[in-house]
Order: sequence, then C-alpha cells, then structure tokens
Amino acid sequence: MEDLDWVNFIKEVFLDSETSLGLISTPPGPYPQEAVVPPKEMAHIRDELNRLTESRRMLAHGLVTPQLGKADLEFMELQAATLKVDAWKCYTGHPPKGFEQGWFMDDEKLAYPMLEKARALRVPLVCVHKGLPLGPVEDFNHPRDLIKAAKDFPDISFLVYHSGFKGARFVTEDVKRTGEIPWTSEFCRMKQAEPGINNIYMEMGSTFAQLVTTHPEVCAHLLGQILLAFGDEHLLWGTDSIWYGSPQWQIEAFRRFQIPDTMTAQQGYPRLTPDMKSRVFGLNAARIFNVDVNAKRNAIPADYLSRMKMAYLEEGPEPSHRLYGWIA
Repeated sequence: MEDLDWVNFIKEVFLDSETSLGLISTPPGPYPQEAVVPPKEMAHIRDELNRLTESRRMLAHGLVTPQLGKADLEFMELQAATLKVDAWKCYTGHPPKGFEQGWFMDDEKLAYPMLEKARALRVPLVCVHKGLPLGPVEDFNHPRDLIKAAKDFPDISFLVYHSGFKGARFVTEDVKRTGEIPWTSEFCRMKQAEPGINNIYMEMGSTFAQLVTTHPEVCAHLLGQILLAFGDEHLLWGTDSIWYGSPQWQIEAFRRFQIPDTMTAQQGYPRLTPDMKSRVFGLNAARIFNVDVNAKRNAIPADYLSRMKMAYLEEGPEPSHRLYGWIA
C-alpha cells in the first residue's frame, strides 16, 4: 500500500515526470465516503501539496452517485462547501451498495437532479468514467447517453474519461483492419451528427497507455476519429498514473506519436502538430479548470516542489519503473 501513498505519488508524478499540475481521482467504492480515496482524502492531498508548494499544483475530484437520491445531493453540497472540489467524478456503470445495475447520464429523473445541483453549486464540470467496462452490466459504460445530457445542459462540461474506449482486450484483427473501435467510433459518429454540441471533452487516460505500445495503428484510428468528431480543443491529456507508474513514458510516447501519412490520406485524419499536442497536454484542461497558464509558469521556479525536484535530480534520480495496480 505504501506504493500508493501520496508521498510516492508526488515522486512518481512530479519528480519523475514533466507533469506540472495534476488532478487526483479515485476508483469507486460501495458508497462515495468509502471510495478507495474518499473525497475528504482527495481534497486533503490537494490542499497539502498546494500548501507545501505555495502554488496551485493539484486539483481534486468530488464524487457523485445519483442513485442515492437526496443523500447524494446533500453530499454534493457538503463537498462543494467544505472541500471546495474542482470537478465531479461519477461511474455510470458502478452502482452503490444495494443496487444491481448502473445508470445513464440522460436519465431525466435520476441524473438530471445531480446535473442541476452541479450547476447550482457552480461546479459545472462532470467527469464520467466511460469505456473500460466497470460494474455488473457493461452497457452502462457506453458513452451514448452523453449526447442528450450535453444538449440539455450546455453550460456543463462533460469530460469523458478513457474516451469511451471499450478496452484493449476487445481489439481484434477486424478492429485493426477496419478501424472500427468498440464504442468510441460509434460515439464519434453520434457527435458528428450533432455538430452544435460543444461541451463534451474526450480524455485519454488508460486508453492511450493501452494502445500506443501494443496497438499503435488502433491508437492512430482512435485519435484521428476523435479529432475529426470533437476537434483538438476537446481532447484532454490523461495518464491514470500512478497505476501505470510514472507518467513520463506516456508523455514521451505522445510527443513522438504521429498518425501515419497513409491514414491521413485515406481517412482524412489530421496530423498531430506541436501546437495541437500542446493543447492536448494541458492548455485545453487549463481553460476548462480556469488555470492561469502564465501564472503557473511564472510561479514554478519559486515553489517548494521545484526546489525539491532539483535536489532530487542532483542526488541522482531513482525512478521505480513500477506498474501499480492489479496485473493479470
């Protein structure tokens, strides 16, 4: 468990990679207060790191579970008022204890009160686990329900974690041949049919990590389709580290990655330019989370974390190259 301690998190993410600002999240639990990292703990880690560094280096999720009804809405009020959460995280495919199946974001009776509460609390950022099936009924992890919700709540930003990708275990030879990626391709077509929607963002955590080294051609199709459907200003960097150890290898892989010329010619995918990658690496998220990018850059030389990193590098870095989490 010490591998997942927040001190090791700082080492892996901030000392052993070029990450300058992070967002802490958590896998779900039987109830929000019993998540792997409960909201109170996420906010505490954020606040401690920001206090030590005397700058804004960490953001934190709150958790929402609409199936709990009034209790969930009251817990949202508590998180916004006392924890000052930066965004909401939800798992449509993972029901709380006592429920047999998940929920959909476009359920007007179940989910819309939560979205209205997010709006009222002035935390209009909803990060939702989509793809990588989780829970007893995998279909609840499909992102199709976000289209109607995004249309009905245009002032809320929906951040689609994992880009709705069903997972590397579903990559077959047909997928490689056709470029028809389970769930993500369908969702991209749904978005293209609704060009007026401008509040859905695709996040790359785990999806890029799973594809870039083992299925690079599928990775190229996925990025190309997202760029065509959503645009490069709606694609967000994410690594899901420290489950994957330090995120530096993913940063370097994305810097090097390019959609092949044959695909850009045949499929019409755009090329990944340096400016586009800069937006994906952080400028897009900075805009959504109201991070002053210039202020961040100016504050870095004076903050405690940078001085600690310099001392660490001078003494001789010792990256662990560990892969955390459960491995088959």
